[in-house]
Amino acid sequence: MTTDAVPPEPTTSLTVAIVGGGASGTLTAINLLRRGASVTLFESRGEAGYGVAYSTTDGRHLLNVRANNMSGFPDDRDDLLDWAATSGVELGPTDFLPRRDYSRYLRDRFAQAAEAGPGTLETVGETVIDVEPIGPGFRVLTSDDDEGHAADAVVLAYGNPPPQPLAGLPEAPWNLSDPWDVARISALPEDATVLVVGTGLTAIDTTVTLLDDSPARRVIMVSRHGLVPSPHVDDQFTSWVTPVPDGPLTADGVAALVRAQIEHATGLGVDWRAVIDGLRGPTQSIWRRLPELERRRFRDLYAREWEVRRHRMAPRIAALLKAYQAEGRLKVLGGGVLGCRTDAAERPVVSLADGDHEVTAVINCTGPSPDITRTDNPLLLALQKRGLIAPDPLRLGIDVTEDGHVIGADGRVVPDLLTVGPPCKGALYEATAIPEIRNQAAAVAAHLTPE
Repeated sequence: MTTDAVPPEPTTSLTVAIVGGGASGTLTAINLLRRGASVTLFESRGEAGYGVAYSTTDGRHLLNVRANNMSGFPDDRDDLLDWAATSGVELGPTDFLPRRDYSRYLRDRFAQAAEAGPGTLETVGETVIDVEPIGPGFRVLTSDDDEGHAADAVVLAYGNPPPQPLAGLPEAPWNLSDPWDVARISALPEDATVLVVGTGLTAIDTTVTLLDDSPARRVIMVSRHGLVPSPHVDDQFTSWVTPVPDGPLTADGVAALVRAQIEHATGLGVDWRAVIDGLRGPTQSIWRRLPELERRRFRDLYAREWEVRRHRMAPRIAALLKAYQAEGRLKVLGGGVLGCRTDAAERPVVSLADGDHEVTAVINCTGPSPDITRTDNPLLLALQKRGLIAPDPLRLGIDVTEDGHVIGADGRVVPDLLTVGPPCKGALYEATAIPEIRNQAAAVAAHLTPE
């Protein structure tokens, strides 16, 4: 356990425990400290500001949002640019900052908030295994502390859970389950042929690490759809506002609306990206207006098409992928993994849509597994056993209200138990990126510390 520098006395007696020190937990803590709360931040690595998204050590892994929209604070949209200007980081408004540098930004702002107060901070470098209601308030239990830590309120900020293990693949040295272990991935043979399962942003980061390090390596990326994120473009384009109709909405109707708007924009010489970005603001309200059956239909039929356009990659990364493909070093396939066996030398042979491939390693980049009914996380298992949390109907996270209050297994709001970030996806859909997380973090802090 480590205790950071103690600022002036807090202006409220409220004690808030935050479980998770990634972007969601760090930004929530900063807002609470600025509003005078006493914060206990639980982060197993002992330091805030990393999480899954920003723990990479590879400077080639870039943010997929331009710097001018990556401030951590909704009331100060230039904060990241201001930080860069005073920290020796060369960064323009339309640049894509390396992910590891964004972690540095979060950690710097966190340290400043801890020092300046008026709230107080305790950082606990242990794993939370349970949260126990104790009348008004909670006791947060860790793996190394039987007494627990008392708190008036708890914010669950556990971020994106790890992917599910790949079905049909045995545990073996060549089966790499952690796509963020840059050191282990970089240590693969210089002439390795690697199967990357998944075609999203994590798969792209992994591919860049593999292929940029060694010209003799080859990568096969495979997913069910075989769709990779679209690239951002260097040219700026006209902003676009899509008129969303009143009344009931359907998944098919929303998809038709987006396609019609893109066609209309194209006819006016406006890039389709303007339509997608123009819908970012109303995405949460559109999702809230969809009945549960329509949300399911959108998830099953349209989600991947939306995601590859909504969560785009930096132009520099897109250019690298194009070059790898032109060189014959990268192949992208749909159809998923059809089978896997090992040859006489115990080397993996995977069956894909275009035939069998002997590979050196398989890396699981299938993305987070948000279904808490399939988790092995001890905290989430304990909270489900207590009835404090339940899966949302689509199992995209946990059941919460639109403002982040947790709904228990009995269908009622659990007082003073809240969440920020990816666990809210079922209620908001757009809940995993900084522009949305910063709003949630500020709103939760304001709710807990009303003026």
